[in-house]
Amino acid sequence: MSGRAAGSATPAASTPATGWRRLAEAVSGVAPREDHTWTVNADGDVAYLFGGRTADGLALGDLWAFDLARDRWSRLEAAGSAPAARFGHNAVWAAGIGLVIFGGQAGTAFFNDLWAYDVDAGRWRRLPARGAVPVARYGSCAAVAPDGRLWISHGFTAENRRFADTRAYDFATGTWSDETPPGEVPVPRCLHGCWWTDDGKFALYAGQTTGTLALDDLWFLTVGAGRSTHQWSAASLGADIAARNLYASTRFGSATLVFGGQALDGSRLADTWLIATDGRASAVSPAGRQPAPRSGAELVADAARGRVLLFGGRDAERAMADLWQLTLDGS
Repeated sequence: MSGRAAGSATPAASTPATGWRRLAEAVSGVAPREDHTWTVNADGDVAYLFGGRTADGLALGDLWAFDLARDRWSRLEAAGSAPAARFGHNAVWAAGIGLVIFGGQAGTAFFNDLWAYDVDAGRWRRLPARGAVPVARYGSCAAVAPDGRLWISHGFTAENRRFADTRAYDFATGTWSDETPPGEVPVPRCLHGCWWTDDGKFALYAGQTTGTLALDDLWFLTVGAGRSTHQWSAASLGADIAARNLYASTRFGSATLVFGGQALDGSRLADTWLIATDGRASAVSPAGRQPAPRSGAELVADAARGRVLLFGGRDAERAMADLWQLTLDGS
């Protein structure tokens, strides 16, 4: 789950939708995959896909641009050095920087590096990392704060070790800071998502922890003047929404849209929800044909066309490369 641009929608107790529509595969060319990232630029006209893994676990390191106006993929061949192939990483769009990726995994290797792709130059560059650098990890979450810093939280690394820390990266100084507050924190986990709400809170939702395949909790971090004054608090979703990990999500107006993931019993889900700023969840009820149940897919919001797009993921047998569009009523 990656940082994305927002569209506009108003969540309700049950949000109707005009329905999912599968877009023509002839415009694709991207190999089937899961655990990739897909990130919309600041102008909201291109979504950049990076990495992921195939059904047999092969880590990928390719970079693609999806033209949102034309529904067309194009592969980008970056000059110079580039990040290693990986999956389970995070990606955000950072103002003045470009596409930024953090962490991830490839085979037994875990990463804690930060890379930025400059679209105009067609080059990757590795960003400096000083201060409280996070331990290398897979399945963390990331979002850019209102102050422009990149925040990550939780994740997983070798020997089944899961984290419960929260870190922030300052692009201006190239420095990481530990923002983990004292007191209660969300249980160590991976395969979750996080985002910044309209009222300036850092939200963290669901995932997986040791001994529990899927979680159903929602937390808000209220940010104070410094680490000692930050505070996590649990929130109520107010709806019977299934526990899940490795779901697809994107900010959509003042809400966060969530699709699918892996359920507590190991099955894949195909339900769609909106989570409002206050944490209240509402079901989205599209008519007609819907994407197959899956985990490890990605969603992006296309504000100009009032829609969200879903790409890839996997079920119990295969990875996917299908592309779907959903338009919500009132968007």
